[in-house]
Amino acid sequence: MAAPKWSASGLWIRGNGQGFGSIFTPVSKPFCSAAAASTSINAQRLAERLRAQKREQDTKKVPVSTNAVQRRVQEIVRFTRQLQQVHPNVLAKALTRGILHQDKNLVVINKPYGLPVHGGPGVQLCITDVLPILAKMLHGHKAEPLHLCHRLDKETTGVMVLAWDKDMAHQVQELFRTRQVVKKYWAITVRVPMPSAGVVDIPIVEKEVQGQQQHHKMTLCPSYRMDDGKMVKVRRSRNAQVAVTQYQVLSSTLSSALVELQPITGIKHQLRVHLSFGLDCPILGDHKYSDWNRLAPQKLSVGTLKKLGLEQSKARYIPLHLHARQLILPALGSRKEELNLVCKLPRFFVHSLHRLRLEMPNQDQNENSEAKCLGAQ
Repeated sequence: MAAPKWSASGLWIRGNGQGFGSIFTPVSKPFCSAAAASTSINAQRLAERLRAQKREQDTKKVPVSTNAVQRRVQEIVRFTRQLQQVHPNVLAKALTRGILHQDKNLVVINKPYGLPVHGGPGVQLCITDVLPILAKMLHGHKAEPLHLCHRLDKETTGVMVLAWDKDMAHQVQELFRTRQVVKKYWAITVRVPMPSAGVVDIPIVEKEVQGQQQHHKMTLCPSYRMDDGKMVKVRRSRNAQVAVTQYQVLSSTLSSALVELQPITGIKHQLRVHLSFGLDCPILGDHKYSDWNRLAPQKLSVGTLKKLGLEQSKARYIPLHLHARQLILPALGSRKEELNLVCKLPRFFVHSLHRLRLEMPNQDQNENSEAKCLGAQ
């Protein structure tokens, strides 16, 4: 038996003479080259097809609109999705551009819309994840991670305080807990609160909502109810928490208002619940608390939709118009005076104000304000 031969094509050939080997070898070379080329072409076509499908899916999720306002709303939706997909270094760099104040104890940032503070189901990236990176960008590679002093909801924008060490973070947290920090929020409401200024002092409790979609919401748990025209004190729920909100209407039309809110307590979703269920004036873009029974896009009047340049079918894309505008921290540590931090409104909020013909107070239109302000997002 003849020994096996190694052909130039890289195949083992076994035969009785040179004739078989010489016939097989030249045929195998073009065969392999053609197969490789075919594989390359097929892979390229598959990649192009997958890219086309992805583009089609993205287009279906957020249809492109010719309306300027709808385009802006869609930009916010895309921006929120991108925040969950960017590299932590990119997000940390973006946060450094939004620093309101920095000293040896504190770093105060402008929290963007749609960015969660803590991780949870479905959360790919949050502020907590990038605190070590943010610290290194500000203080070098040997810097210890920054610490959270309080939290804001994912959809809320504005002033957020971080501390360089745990002791300082605990001191600031204690100031929040003992209500020594003045917090002021701005919100655009659907309808106008009546009276135009006052205090909502109604306890809040979390309840399960029965219906097509079972879910939990914070809701009011008042201490009194009407019984045959008489006000009767009821037994307070064991799980209810004291919730107090001071409010004032800064500007209003027949169907909307710009409201300043000062939460005295810090209960989960307190401002949203007090406005929607207490004053019957939900925040624009609050798709959770505009209706107790359903989880559905906020229903807006024809007049409001017309002013915003939107159709009701696109209302689900309206962001929550709630902005943590100002924090006043009392003297702390080596700092002998209070720290007044003011954060300008994000662009989408300002656009909505103009569309709804709501006016900002005169002092806030002055760009040369003495307070420390951050440019609009």
